[in-house]
Amino acid sequence: MTEDEKLAAEWEAAMTESGSENDVEDEWAAAMAEAEAAGDGAAGGAGSAASPVTTAPLEDFSASAGGAKAISPDLDVILDIPVTISMEVGNTQIPIRNLLQLNQGSVIELDRLAGEPLDVLVNGTLIAHGEVVMVNEKFGIRLTDVVSPTERIKRLR
Repeated sequence: MTEDEKLAAEWEAAMTESGSENDVEDEWAAAMAEAEAAGDGAAGGAGSAASPVTTAPLEDFSASAGGAKAISPDLDVILDIPVTISMEVGNTQIPIRNLLQLNQGSVIELDRLAGEPLDVLVNGTLIAHGEVVMVNEKFGIRLTDVVSPTERIKRLR
């Protein structure tokens, strides 16, 4: 077994230990249905004067003459879109004067206490909290608390 296969097996075991992916998909489906039901009655945001957003149905893509597979107009269409996932230990604000004085060995105090969970962000949106773990001499993160899909959708508005 190669190093990559061993690493993949360890990650798979860790993912299996953390729970089923179907549960997450079911939560997303329920949250999307709830958001859709709220639809026209939902406010456009605090003090938003923008017109309501309308959605158009996805087109039904049929197979081309070259024999390519047809793409179904469901979530499979967006599953390959790359997103940026980042983990935030903490943050702080300092004046530029202090920033320019930083050098090797400088210590910056963050707004978090030692041992607090890290924030897991996807494209800058908080989706979970977690703790740092080691897998084959590499860092990973074990999710300890996942923000509910309903709450994530509310934060997007």
